[in-house]
Amino acid sequence: MSQLLDPNDFIITRKRKKYRFALFHNSPLCFEFDEWDKAWPVDVVEIGAGTGQFIVELVACHPEQNFVAIDVKGDRLQKGARQAEVQGLANVRFLRARADQIDELFAGNLAAIWLTFSDPFPKKRSAGRRMTHPNFLAKYASALKPGGELLIKHDNLNFFNWTLEQLVAGGWRFNELSFDLHDSELNDDYKILTPYETRWLGEGRITKFVRASLIR
Repeated sequence: MSQLLDPNDFIITRKRKKYRFALFHNSPLCFEFDEWDKAWPVDVVEIGAGTGQFIVELVACHPEQNFVAIDVKGDRLQKGARQAEVQGLANVRFLRARADQIDELFAGNLAAIWLTFSDPFPKKRSAGRRMTHPNFLAKYASALKPGGELLIKHDNLNFFNWTLEQLVAGGWRFNELSFDLHDSELNDDYKILTPYETRWLGEGRITKFVRASLIR
Protein backbone atom coordinates (compact mmCIF):
# COMPACT_ATOMS: atom_id res chain seq x y z
CA MET A 1 0.00 0.00 0.00
CA SER A 2 1.10 3.60 -0.64
CA GLN A 3 1.33 6.15 2.18
CA LEU A 4 -1.83 7.10 4.04
CA LEU A 5 -3.90 9.87 2.51
CA ASP A 6 -5.38 12.93 4.13
CA PRO A 7 -9.07 13.52 3.21
CA ASN A 8 -8.27 17.21 2.78
CA ASP A 9 -5.94 16.39 -0.11
CA PHE A 10 -8.89 15.43 -2.32
CA ILE A 11 -10.36 18.09 -4.59
CA ILE A 12 -13.95 17.08 -3.81
CA THR A 13 -16.36 19.61 -2.41
CA ARG A 14 -18.48 17.23 -0.35
CA LYS A 15 -16.63 16.53 2.90
CA ARG A 16 -18.32 13.18 3.45
CA LYS A 17 -17.23 11.94 0.03
CA LYS A 18 -13.64 13.11 0.63
CA TYR A 19 -13.60 11.17 3.86
CA ARG A 20 -14.88 7.99 2.16
CA PHE A 21 -12.30 8.21 -0.62
CA ALA A 22 -9.56 8.55 1.97
CA LEU A 23 -10.90 5.50 3.79
CA PHE A 24 -10.77 3.55 0.53
CA HIS A 25 -7.18 4.50 -0.21
CA ASN A 26 -6.03 3.89 3.36
CA SER A 27 -7.57 0.43 3.64
CA PRO A 28 -5.16 -2.51 3.18
CA LEU A 29 -7.99 -4.35 1.40
CA CYS A 30 -8.66 -1.67 -1.25
CA PHE A 31 -6.87 -1.21 -4.55
CA GLU A 32 -6.99 0.91 -7.68
CA PHE A 33 -6.85 -0.82 -11.06
CA ASP A 34 -3.17 0.00 -11.59
CA GLU A 35 -2.27 -1.14 -8.05
CA TRP A 36 -3.73 -4.62 -8.40
CA ASP A 37 -1.41 -7.55 -7.71
CA LYS A 38 -2.27 -10.15 -10.34
CA ALA A 39 -0.26 -12.74 -8.41
CA TRP A 40 -2.94 -12.86 -5.67
CA PRO A 41 -5.05 -15.94 -6.48
CA VAL A 42 -8.73 -15.14 -7.01
CA ASP A 43 -11.64 -17.57 -7.23
CA VAL A 44 -14.75 -15.38 -7.27
CA VAL A 45 -15.45 -11.82 -8.42
CA GLU A 46 -18.55 -9.68 -7.99
CA ILE A 47 -18.91 -6.93 -10.59
CA GLY A 48 -20.84 -3.83 -9.55
CA ALA A 49 -20.46 -4.77 -5.90
CA GLY A 50 -21.56 -1.39 -4.54
CA THR A 51 -21.04 -1.31 -0.78
CA GLY A 52 -19.89 -4.94 -0.79
CA GLN A 53 -22.57 -6.20 1.61
CA PHE A 54 -23.34 -9.26 -0.52
CA ILE A 55 -19.76 -10.35 -1.07
CA VAL A 56 -18.70 -9.85 2.55
CA GLU A 57 -21.38 -12.27 3.69
CA LEU A 58 -20.44 -14.70 0.93
CA VAL A 59 -16.77 -14.45 1.90
CA ALA A 60 -17.56 -15.27 5.52
CA CYS A 61 -19.26 -18.49 4.38
CA HIS A 62 -16.31 -19.60 2.23
CA PRO A 63 -12.91 -19.10 3.88
CA GLU A 64 -11.45 -21.64 1.43
CA GLN A 65 -11.89 -19.22 -1.50
CA ASN A 66 -10.54 -15.78 -2.38
CA PHE A 67 -12.94 -13.04 -3.48
CA VAL A 68 -12.75 -9.64 -5.15
CA ALA A 69 -15.47 -6.97 -5.13
CA ILE A 70 -15.28 -4.65 -8.14
CA ASP A 71 -17.00 -1.29 -8.53
CA VAL A 72 -16.16 2.03 -10.16
CA LYS A 73 -16.89 3.96 -6.95
CA GLY A 74 -14.32 3.68 -4.19
CA ASP A 75 -16.47 5.57 -1.69
CA ARG A 76 -18.95 2.68 -1.90
CA LEU A 77 -16.40 -0.11 -1.73
CA GLN A 78 -14.78 1.24 1.43
CA LYS A 79 -17.92 0.33 3.38
CA GLY A 80 -17.50 -3.34 2.55
CA ALA A 81 -13.77 -3.14 3.21
CA ARG A 82 -14.37 -1.71 6.68
CA GLN A 83 -16.88 -4.46 7.42
CA ALA A 84 -14.44 -7.13 6.22
CA GLU A 85 -11.68 -5.68 8.41
CA VAL A 86 -13.96 -5.67 11.46
CA GLN A 87 -14.84 -9.32 10.81
CA GLY A 88 -11.20 -10.24 10.27
CA LEU A 89 -11.79 -11.53 6.73
CA ALA A 90 -8.46 -12.02 4.97
CA ASN A 91 -9.78 -13.67 1.80
CA VAL A 92 -11.34 -10.63 0.12
CA ARG A 93 -10.13 -7.55 -1.72
CA PHE A 94 -11.95 -4.45 -3.00
CA LEU A 95 -10.92 -3.16 -6.40
CA ARG A 96 -11.92 0.07 -8.10
CA ALA A 97 -12.16 -0.86 -11.76
CA ARG A 98 -14.58 -1.07 -14.67
CA ALA A 99 -16.41 -4.21 -15.72
CA ASP A 100 -14.75 -4.15 -19.14
CA GLN A 101 -11.33 -4.47 -17.49
CA ILE A 102 -12.05 -7.86 -15.95
CA ASP A 103 -10.31 -9.86 -18.67
CA GLU A 104 -7.15 -7.80 -18.14
CA LEU A 105 -7.23 -8.48 -14.41
CA PHE A 106 -8.15 -12.17 -14.27
CA ALA A 107 -7.42 -13.76 -17.65
CA GLY A 108 -8.69 -17.34 -17.53
CA ASN A 109 -8.37 -17.72 -13.75
CA LEU A 110 -11.82 -17.26 -12.20
CA ALA A 111 -14.15 -19.99 -10.98
CA ALA A 112 -17.16 -17.65 -10.83
CA ILE A 113 -18.36 -14.14 -11.62
CA TRP A 114 -21.38 -12.61 -9.87
CA LEU A 115 -23.61 -9.90 -11.35
CA THR A 116 -26.12 -8.69 -8.77
CA PHE A 117 -28.86 -6.26 -9.80
CA SER A 118 -26.83 -4.40 -12.41
CA ASP A 119 -28.41 -1.38 -14.08
CA PRO A 120 -30.95 -2.70 -16.65
CA PHE A 121 -30.56 0.37 -18.93
CA PRO A 122 -34.12 -0.11 -20.26
CA LYS A 123 -33.78 2.19 -23.29
CA LYS A 124 -32.87 0.29 -26.46
CA ARG A 125 -30.16 2.76 -27.41
CA SER A 126 -28.39 1.99 -24.11
CA ALA A 127 -28.35 -1.79 -24.57
CA GLY A 128 -24.58 -1.76 -25.07
CA ARG A 129 -24.14 -0.59 -21.47
CA ARG A 130 -25.97 -3.56 -19.99
CA MET A 131 -23.64 -5.85 -18.05
CA THR A 132 -24.96 -8.86 -19.98
CA HIS A 133 -24.46 -7.39 -23.45
CA PRO A 134 -22.47 -9.75 -25.72
CA ASN A 135 -19.41 -7.49 -25.47
CA PHE A 136 -19.32 -7.96 -21.70
CA LEU A 137 -20.15 -11.67 -21.91
CA ALA A 138 -17.09 -12.15 -24.12
CA LYS A 139 -14.90 -10.52 -21.48
CA TYR A 140 -16.37 -12.69 -18.73
CA ALA A 141 -15.67 -15.76 -20.85
CA SER A 142 -12.02 -14.67 -21.14
CA ALA A 143 -11.73 -14.14 -17.39
CA LEU A 144 -13.27 -17.49 -16.41
CA LYS A 145 -11.29 -20.69 -16.36
CA PRO A 146 -12.72 -23.76 -18.18
CA GLY A 147 -15.89 -24.75 -16.36
CA GLY A 148 -16.15 -21.34 -14.69
CA GLU A 149 -19.61 -19.93 -14.10
CA LEU A 150 -21.53 -16.68 -14.42
CA LEU A 151 -24.15 -16.12 -11.70
CA ILE A 152 -26.78 -13.42 -12.16
CA LYS A 153 -29.51 -12.07 -9.88
CA HIS A 154 -32.05 -9.46 -10.97
CA ASP A 155 -35.56 -8.23 -10.25
CA ASN A 156 -36.36 -6.79 -13.68
CA LEU A 157 -38.11 -9.47 -15.75
CA ASN A 158 -37.55 -7.77 -19.11
CA PHE A 159 -33.85 -7.39 -18.44
CA PHE A 160 -33.59 -10.95 -17.14
CA ASN A 161 -35.32 -12.42 -20.20
CA TRP A 162 -33.09 -10.33 -22.47
CA THR A 163 -30.08 -11.63 -20.55
CA LEU A 164 -31.17 -15.23 -21.03
CA GLU A 165 -31.46 -14.58 -24.76
CA GLN A 166 -27.92 -13.17 -24.88
CA LEU A 167 -26.55 -16.14 -22.96
CA VAL A 168 -28.18 -18.63 -25.31
CA ALA A 169 -26.98 -16.74 -28.37
CA GLY A 170 -23.45 -16.61 -26.90
CA GLY A 171 -23.23 -20.35 -26.32
CA TRP A 172 -23.78 -20.41 -22.56
CA ARG A 173 -25.51 -23.33 -20.84
CA PHE A 174 -27.98 -22.84 -17.97
CA ASN A 175 -26.93 -24.94 -14.99
CA GLU A 176 -29.57 -23.53 -12.66
CA LEU A 177 -32.46 -21.20 -13.37
CA SER A 178 -35.22 -19.74 -11.20
CA PHE A 179 -37.81 -17.05 -11.79
CA ASP A 180 -38.43 -16.84 -8.02
CA LEU A 181 -35.14 -17.47 -6.24
CA HIS A 182 -36.38 -17.04 -2.68
CA ASP A 183 -39.21 -19.49 -3.24
CA SER A 184 -36.85 -22.11 -4.64
CA GLU A 185 -34.72 -24.84 -3.10
CA LEU A 186 -31.51 -23.51 -4.63
CA ASN A 187 -28.31 -22.97 -2.66
CA ASP A 188 -28.61 -20.56 0.27
CA ASP A 189 -25.50 -18.71 -0.98
CA TYR A 190 -27.57 -17.39 -3.86
CA LYS A 191 -30.13 -16.01 -1.41
CA ILE A 192 -27.74 -13.74 0.46
CA LEU A 193 -29.33 -10.31 0.14
CA THR A 194 -27.84 -7.22 -1.43
CA PRO A 195 -29.06 -3.81 -0.20
CA TYR A 196 -31.03 -3.35 -3.42
CA GLU A 197 -32.53 -6.82 -3.11
CA THR A 198 -33.71 -6.14 0.43
CA ARG A 199 -35.43 -3.02 -0.85
CA TRP A 200 -36.97 -4.72 -3.89
CA LEU A 201 -38.28 -7.66 -1.89
CA GLY A 202 -39.89 -5.19 0.51
CA GLU A 203 -41.71 -3.71 -2.48
CA GLY A 204 -42.96 -7.13 -3.54
CA ARG A 205 -40.56 -7.66 -6.42
CA ILE A 206 -39.28 -11.15 -7.23
CA THR A 207 -35.62 -12.11 -7.63
CA LYS A 208 -34.70 -14.08 -10.74
CA PHE A 209 -31.51 -16.12 -10.88
CA VAL A 210 -29.39 -17.98 -13.40
CA ARG A 211 -26.11 -19.87 -13.08
CA ALA A 212 -24.53 -20.41 -16.48
CA SER A 213 -21.31 -21.75 -17.96
CA LEU A 214 -19.88 -21.41 -21.43
CA ILE A 215 -20.12 -24.40 -23.75
CA ARG A 216 -16.54 -24.79 -24.98
